[in-house]
Amino acid sequence: MSILSLSPFPNPTLPHLSSHAPFHIQSSMTFLKPLHHHLRRRLAVTAAAVRQDTNLWTTAPLLTVSPAATESLFHVTIDVSDYPDLATSHTKPGQYLQLRIPDVEKPSFLAIASPPSVAASKGVFEFLVKSISGSTAEMLCELKKGDVVELSQVMGKGFDLEQISPVDKYQTVLIFATGSGISPIRSLIEAGFGADKRSDVRLYYGARNLKRMAYQDRFKNWASSGVKVVPVLSQPDDGWTGEHGYVQAAFARAKNIFSPQSTGAVLSGQKQMAEEVTSLLVADGVSTEKILKNF
Repeated sequence: MSILSLSPFPNPTLPHLSSHAPFHIQSSMTFLKPLHHHLRRRLAVTAAAVRQDTNLWTTAPLLTVSPAATESLFHVTIDVSDYPDLATSHTKPGQYLQLRIPDVEKPSFLAIASPPSVAASKGVFEFLVKSISGSTAEMLCELKKGDVVELSQVMGKGFDLEQISPVDKYQTVLIFATGSGISPIRSLIEAGFGADKRSDVRLYYGARNLKRMAYQDRFKNWASSGVKVVPVLSQPDDGWTGEHGYVQAAFARAKNIFSPQSTGAVLSGQKQMAEEVTSLLVADGVSTEKILKNF
C-alpha cells in the first residue's frame, strides 16, 4: 500500500498535496489505492488457484497396463504408495477419482476396481479402463510402466451398504453391471459384504460378447465367496448357451424374488439398464432406498 495512504504527514519526496493541488496529481492519488488493491487481489486469487490445483492433483507412476479382455478393456494399476493419505482415502467400494495425463487438459472419471484394503495394504489403485477412440482413456491405455499420470482426490459416497444391512435381514442382493461398469462391482465383491452369509446373491453381468467381458478369471473366486455370476451376452458367438440379450431382460425372465422386503440391489453401468432394472424391482415391491448406485 502506498505511503501516501498511511502517513498523516507530507511525503518529503513529493510536494505537499492539498485540495488546491493540480487536478492530475489529485487524480493520481485518488486512483492509486484502488488500482493497487485490485492488483493485489488478482495476485491473491491466482496464487490460491495454483495452491488448489497443487492440492487436488497427485503425480503417480503406472505399474501395469495390460489387456483385461480381447477387445477394448484394459487393467491399469497405479502406484500411490508415496501418498498414504490418498491411498487410505479410498474407504468404500464404488468410489472413483479423476485421472489426467500431463499436458492433456481433459481428465477421465474412473471407478476404483480394487477393494479399499488393497490401497491401504499395497499402496495401489487398480482400474478397469475402456479404451474409447480419441479419449483420455485411450491415451492412458497406450502408456507403459513408469509413465506418470495425475490423480485427483478420491471422490463419491460409494455404495451405501448400510441400506442393505444387517445380512440376516437382507438375504437377497441382486447386482447388475454392464461393460466397464463391472469395475466398482469387483471392488464391492472383493471387499466382502457378507455374500457368503446371504441365501441369494446374484450378479447379472452384461457385455456384447465374451471378448468384451472382463474379470472372467475371477468368476470362480466370486462364486466361492457366495456370488452367483450370470453372464449375459447381447451379441453372443455361435455356441453360446448362457443368457442372451440385456441384463434387464435376463432378470425379468428369472425374477425369483422371494421376499421384496428383504431384497437389496446394486446397479452399475449403462443408464437405460439402471432405469429399467429399477422399474422392475420397484414394481416387485423392492424399496428404492435399497437400490444402491455409486453416483
